[in-house]
Parts: sequence; structure tokens; C-alpha cells
Amino acid sequence: MDETIVVVGGALLSDGRLLAARRSAPPELAGRWELPGGKVEAGEAPEAALVRELREELGVVTEAVERVPGEWPLRAPYVLRVWTARLLPGSDDPEPLEDHDELRWLTPDEIWDVDWLDQDVPAVRATLPHWATGTGTGTATETETASASASASADGHRGERRP
Repeated sequence: MDETIVVVGGALLSDGRLLAARRSAPPELAGRWELPGGKVEAGEAPEAALVRELREELGVVTEAVERVPGEWPLRAPYVLRVWTARLLPGSDDPEPLEDHDELRWLTPDEIWDVDWLDQDVPAVRATLPHWATGTGTGTATETETASASASASADGHRGERRP
């Protein structure tokens, strides 16, 4: 029986916006958007993996705030789990250092303006209520969150997700 490998995704929230990262590799994922993150290493806590991955991929100092309920299957044996995260005081601004070529801070009204990887779509939807509650420094109103959720229902998305 194969052991599940956890991939952590970071819903990095700041000033009511969510950070989206556009993949630059591998070729089948390039140009699509995702929540940044990566694989949890053996013996590593998921929250620690998220902090490490965000530092490696974006050059930022963060902390994991709260697990977003849910787990999304990726290609076997991987599953995606998402945490809200925030930049710590003194952190540099995020930059696309590894695996990405562009970053965008998205408001709830802009959340579906990017072409998310299919497996990130339900994770992004699950993150929306955290903006409404202010978890992870998000500040969106319930109306903005409901509007973004309604937009998500109307959109179709294609593609694959890391690893």
C-alpha cells in the first residue's frame, strides 16, 4: 500500500488579498496559477514545511496561521492540504524565486481572474471564508466572499497541479 505524501499550499493573506503564483515549470503546468507551497519532507510538520517552502519559493518569512478544512487529491500518492499564512514583520516582499515567474495579490473580486490549476480551485474556494473571518490577516467582507464564491461556481477550470 502506498503512503500518502502531503503537499502543503499556502493561502498567504495580506491586507485582504491572497497571493497567487504562476507556475513556470514543469511544462504541463507552466502558465497556470496556484497557491505556493510544496512537499512535506519526512519527519517535518506540515506547518514547518509551509514556512520552508514559502521561504524557498518566494523569499519571505511567514507563519502558518490556520489549516483550511479539506484535503484535495493530486496525482497519486499526493494530497494537497492548505494553511492560511501571513508575512511576519520585517519580511521581504514576495518574489518569484523558484518554480514561478509571476506573483499577483488578488482581492476577492479578482480571485477568478487567473487561470488556477484545477486542483487549486476547490482549495481556493475553501479559503474564501477565512477572508470573511479575518483569519490569516484577511479582511474581506462576507459580501465580497459570497461574490467571489458565486463567480467561482460559474467558471470552468482545466489542468493539473504539482508536484
